[in-house]
Amino acid sequence: MSVEAYGPSSQTLTFLDTEESVLLGADTQGSEYDFTDFTLPSQTQTQGQTQSQLDNQVNGPAVVLQNGDDPVVKTSQLLAELNFEEDEEDAYYTKDLPLHACCYCGIHDPACVVYCNTSKKWFCNGRGNTSGSHIVNHLVRAKSKEVTLHKDGPLGETVLECYNCGCRNVFLLGFIPAKADSVVVLLCRQPCASQSSLKDINWDSSQWQPLIQDRCFLSWLVKIPSEQEQLRARQITAQQINKLEELWKENPAAALEDLEKPGVDEEPQHVLLRYEDAYQYQNIFGPLVKLEADYDKKLKESQTQENITVRWDLGLNKKRIAYFTLPKTDSDMRLMQGDEICLRYKGDLAPPWKGIGHVIKVPDNYGDEIAIELRSSAGAPVEIPQNFQVDFVWKSTSFDRMQSALKTFAVDETSVSGYIYHKLLGHEVEDVVIKCQLPKRFTAQGLPDLNHSQVYAVKTVLQRPLSLIQGPPGTGKTVTSATIVYHLARQGTGPVLVCAPSNIAVDQLTEKIHQTGLKVVRLCAKSREAIDSPVSFLALHNQTRNMD
Repeated sequence: MSVEAYGPSSQTLTFLDTEESVLLGADTQGSEYDFTDFTLPSQTQTQGQTQSQLDNQVNGPAVVLQNGDDPVVKTSQLLAELNFEEDEEDAYYTKDLPLHACCYCGIHDPACVVYCNTSKKWFCNGRGNTSGSHIVNHLVRAKSKEVTLHKDGPLGETVLECYNCGCRNVFLLGFIPAKADSVVVLLCRQPCASQSSLKDINWDSSQWQPLIQDRCFLSWLVKIPSEQEQLRARQITAQQINKLEELWKENPAAALEDLEKPGVDEEPQHVLLRYEDAYQYQNIFGPLVKLEADYDKKLKESQTQENITVRWDLGLNKKRIAYFTLPKTDSDMRLMQGDEICLRYKGDLAPPWKGIGHVIKVPDNYGDEIAIELRSSAGAPVEIPQNFQVDFVWKSTSFDRMQSALKTFAVDETSVSGYIYHKLLGHEVEDVVIKCQLPKRFTAQGLPDLNHSQVYAVKTVLQRPLSLIQGPPGTGKTVTSATIVYHLARQGTGPVLVCAPSNIAVDQLTEKIHQTGLKVVRLCAKSREAIDSPVSFLALHNQTRNMD
């Protein structure tokens, strides 16, 4: 190929040998290389251009950079004067929305939104990026049941309720098509829709259908936004919905934008199947324990009840007992025997008073009353039954113990056996079989006979340092556990410590193990010593009291 293929032959390349010292001293940033006189084309220079060429240029006066001007600063000033208009479709759901706009995505078609009577917020019937509609998502998470349709919707401002009994729980409501055209009757599932004789002969209860199907309101009741509307709406994930609902519990006026504030959207690390060491294990589980403690504390402290009526009594141990009934709530909190409660007097008939006691009776099949035994009855207004306030006292003991155990596990490798240490961290551990004398008969005396799976479980547990037994309620896990304890104690290797996550579970295990004939000592907190249970005679304080 000839040189002419790349250009005229008169254009030749010349390579000059430069001394090494010149190369080392070259200054490409020197003053002789400065170019400071930049000029954009002026109006006279553009007179010969076509209109289409002019349209492609930036409209505005020519900018001339004189000697000494900073081109970067000048360009920034020019860009600051330019106005960029946001696309109308992109700005549709970022502008000011009406009050009835969905609090999740911003959709505000009156036919598509529903008002939650409890939270006083609007939500649409669209799914967006979630498995259910936004209104159903909110009702479930906020534990709300009553809704109202928009006044400008097809059905007008309507509170959904049962035609027969007035029930407003939308999760129980359904409809029955009447024989007359375009007429439906709203009825709750129980008892109205199941009644054998309905008031109106035009109702056919066999055609009853729920208002919520596939986690959405029926489209004839609340319109489902079109796919195009949902794509144009603000996109929100199920994770963001969960965080927003939690934020509303503290600040009902919070918006989705508040999740972007520092500290609001911080996610704890995910648990792993394998951990490098105990420090990583503590760093992941420690924050999770704290989150659970904070939630439990918030739940307990939010349960304050006012205007409580108290019935006073005196126990056999001469301690003052207060009986009262709490209004029913949808709270997740469960009151347990031994929990501490603070009782305050808020009336004007006696001086302000506060007393702390522990629960000795919880609501049961015989009544809804709660009973607390006061630590001290000094100054208690026992002649006054009304104007009391109940506060739940949160105790961090359980969570402090978990954090302490995590810390010990992290700094002391000998706190547990090497086998359990590596098992907890998810490391590959060689299977260990404990040599022991297996019993000829696995069923323990005083307990029901074991089935095949229970015998296999007992046999396996006796030969392994760590075991996990799982099963649904009623499958005999308590009997199996008591049998295992019986055989472990019979091996003569020492005392057996039995623990469970609740006092009721410990009482049940204590009772079963006692039936085998083993010597059992039930350990309980001091606040539970006065609480009667089927195994009270096995409690340490009672056994100590009965000793010679």
